[in-house]
Amino acid sequence: MHSSSTIDFGEINSKQLRDVLGRFATGVTVVTSIGDEGSPVGLVVNSFSSVSLEPPLILWSIGLNSPSHRAFCTHPGFAVNVMGVDAKDETLRFCTPSDNKFDGVEWWAGKHGVPVLSNALATLECATEQRIVSGDHEIFIGRVLRVDVREGSPLLFHRGQFTEIGQVL
Repeated sequence: MHSSSTIDFGEINSKQLRDVLGRFATGVTVVTSIGDEGSPVGLVVNSFSSVSLEPPLILWSIGLNSPSHRAFCTHPGFAVNVMGVDAKDETLRFCTPSDNKFDGVEWWAGKHGVPVLSNALATLECATEQRIVSGDHEIFIGRVLRVDVREGSPLLFHRGQFTEIGQVL
């Protein structure tokens, strides 16, 4: 039996909205850049999307209160690292604020010196093209300058937890 509930926009709160949005399965990325004094920064982001193929543009967003926000605003580039199931433990390191997220993580300096994670399924190295503040987040639009890809199963996020593809339809 199918059950559902409807909420008017005038009554919706952030917990309810998070629950609804959690029904949409997304891929998991770690977005990286360079912070103060050349230190690498990174955080898990599932608000990632393609914008345009010509020119090659992507977007992602970050909370205005994120400890990494300033680094992404001041550095000219970033990398979107698409994570796989085999890198779940590594990905977890980037879920919470910490000064040692990159300890034990293999990476190399890509375009603009930004960290490219060696265990990522795919990486899009980008130059920040545009930033748009909306609500409590800032949307970053990046021009893709270089890509890297390897085989593997993608790590997904659904209903507040990591998951993987169970069956291809």
